[in-house]
Amino acid sequence: MRMGEFSRRTGVSQRLLRYYEEQGLLKPSRRPSGYREFTEEDMATVRGIRMLLGAGLGTATIAELMPCMADDGQTLAPACSGMLPDLNRERERINEAVAGLLAAREALDAVIAATALIGDDDPEACPIPRQAGD
Repeated sequence: MRMGEFSRRTGVSQRLLRYYEEQGLLKPSRRPSGYREFTEEDMATVRGIRMLLGAGLGTATIAELMPCMADDGQTLAPACSGMLPDLNRERERINEAVAGLLAAREALDAVIAATALIGDDDPEACPIPRQAGD
């Protein structure tokens, strides 16, 4: 099937499909006219890409992992244990990002609490310019 139909069936924009191809994640065949030709197998590949992106992996990591993944029609599963170090590395990277976000939220909560103690609700008393809607 051609890109427009493939995009409709996968729910992924044509722009993203081209990006996946540029990143080596998707390898549609080409017609003599140059048009991309997608298969049902490509649909499974896109489903896997979307799942791994949703898990927080980047496209470079996904390109490394995809050859070792098997699609059972519902989800992706590892097809070889050799990818376990890469998955553990990505999990640790995500844990570090979560810890950083939690620390940032705690710092913001402290600033909010300290600001609430001031008790001055007069917007003219603060020299900070306000954005529309504040």
